[in-house]
Amino acid sequence: MSGRWIERWEPEDETFWRETGERIAKRNLLWSVVSEHIGFSVWSLWSVMVLFMGPAYGVDPAGKFFLIATATVVGSLIRVPYTFAVARFGGRNWTVFSALLLLLPTGFAYAVMEPGTSYGTFVLVAALTGVGGGNFASSMTNINAFFPLRKKGWALGLNAGGGNIGVPVVQLAGLLVIGTAGAMHPRIVLGVYIPLIVLAALGAALFMDNLAPVKNDTGAAKEAVKARHTWIMAFLYIGTFGSFIGYSFAFGLVLQTQFGRTPLQAASLTFIGPLLGSLIRPVGGSLADRHGGARITLWTFAAMSVATGVVIYASAVASLTVFLVGFVGLFVLTGLGNGSTYKMIPAIFLTQGHRKGLVGEAAEAYGRRLSGASMGLIGAVGALGGLGINLAFRQSFLTVGSGTGAFVAFLAFYAACMLVTWAVYLRRPAAVAPVPDTAAGAEGVEPQPAPAKV
Repeated sequence: MSGRWIERWEPEDETFWRETGERIAKRNLLWSVVSEHIGFSVWSLWSVMVLFMGPAYGVDPAGKFFLIATATVVGSLIRVPYTFAVARFGGRNWTVFSALLLLLPTGFAYAVMEPGTSYGTFVLVAALTGVGGGNFASSMTNINAFFPLRKKGWALGLNAGGGNIGVPVVQLAGLLVIGTAGAMHPRIVLGVYIPLIVLAALGAALFMDNLAPVKNDTGAAKEAVKARHTWIMAFLYIGTFGSFIGYSFAFGLVLQTQFGRTPLQAASLTFIGPLLGSLIRPVGGSLADRHGGARITLWTFAAMSVATGVVIYASAVASLTVFLVGFVGLFVLTGLGNGSTYKMIPAIFLTQGHRKGLVGEAAEAYGRRLSGASMGLIGAVGALGGLGINLAFRQSFLTVGSGTGAFVAFLAFYAACMLVTWAVYLRRPAAVAPVPDTAAGAEGVEPQPAPAKV
């Protein structure tokens, strides 16, 4: 797999981008989205499989939440090595390999998905599906290298949004199977995905490219780990993507457990929130390109707090209709926040380059180095928010018999995210905020070359 290496890649050069780069970047983006989409579907398989697990399986709701949490934590942690795999093996090469690796959890799930299988086996197979979560990190790192800064919000939002849609798509597949063949045939869902995985790998092999200038930079990785903005953005990403993936995995099970929905009734509703949240993610990135990611992120967390309050009220009065309105609103808002927070990352480190006295290509190179190195870590820590959500639901149902306690905790967390976003990226005077949102009109800041909207 040594072919299709591109030796020169200068996306910030407008002539290069117009004549050569844009066409190649968009082609790679397309197949990156396809592969990441299938990866998300495999990662979220157990949000669907638990709907098939009736009394004959002998697994209670707490056990089902733990299966989902297991897939979540493995998919989160594996994002770190996946981030560095792109530079080590090439974006095309790693996409092909990581796509084919999805055959492992899908095949094992096909083999064991039946009553009588031990719970330990289910936990092991759920852990294997975590490899699908890693595809996001390698895909985002790869696409980040292909596009110029002015296009990153759109490109990263589209790449991530197209991948995120893998969650509602596999849930729709589950709904179709439950509605036609019944809840006794989960293997049909798994059988559909095996040829799709092969197709994604084949498309990546034929149409994607490796970028030779992209190299692993251990110095950048160490600097990213030490940079406080890496950890601040990871914290905010827990609130956006962690909420999205946690809610996506748990939604159907919450409907079954708290509102007594049947598998078919739960499956008919589960996909709506993740679908809307996925579709709107590129909008979040586009809004951040125009208005600054920090502004969009702040208002998103404010709206998420309101939506969470609606869900808490609906839980208290046992209103499924109000609950669905609030929960779907949360999904839409997490999608917006996903796009805006990821747009902030390259802008933050570009601005940090300016503050170090770098200008022009030197500042852009610094921004690319640090943002690329930090994205995998931010994505991994953010995805762990999904683990926290599922564990919170599990504990809440064990102790009070509903998800209300978990939602109260989520509300407090979103309030903390609002405070951090304002204090670090929007507060005035600008001298207090290390990386200002330049779109907000900071005062008292010395002029910097080509300031980036954070």
